[in-house]
Amino acid sequence: MRELENFVDILTGIFDNKAQFDRMQEDGKTDFPFARHVNTVCNNKIKNMPEGFEGIFIVEESYYTVKGNTHSSPHIFLFTQEGEKIKLTSYDLPEGYGKSHFTYDKMGNVEFNDLKASAKFTPAYYTLKDGVWEGGSVSMFTPMLKFTLFERFYGDTLEVSETMEMNSKRTFGYDEPIIYKRIK
Repeated sequence: MRELENFVDILTGIFDNKAQFDRMQEDGKTDFPFARHVNTVCNNKIKNMPEGFEGIFIVEESYYTVKGNTHSSPHIFLFTQEGEKIKLTSYDLPEGYGKSHFTYDKMGNVEFNDLKASAKFTPAYYTLKDGVWEGGSVSMFTPMLKFTLFERFYGDTLEVSETMEMNSKRTFGYDEPIIYKRIK
């Protein structure tokens, strides 16, 4: 359980990639996003968890701005410890919430039994190697739409690589990971 708590401590907070974004802009890579993550533990808003439940739910609010247009992408993730590994399971947003306005602050109380694991997302597993948590997964959202996630977490840094491929052609993602630094 101690590894799970250490993992979540690294992951929670407010992060952005301002240093990387500024460097990319200077290099003329104007399609690279300014990105921000707000990761907040939300177990306090989930009611009637089973006795002895040791998982940690997090609301991840992600904001991506490219050429002045901002897109939000909120998620609820459950982190559990399985032996030496940490497992990330993605959950659907609770009933009544849409992606355009879901945040930790706007999240009301939710019944544990009303939460549903995402049917599309393959859980990601992370292992600790030389002080760095790393891992990810590959999910087939449809027979032709593949989502690949690879992440590294350490200190005050989150490195996130996400790509979407439709019929083996990349439709989303970047050649290098987004490197978030903790700002709060």
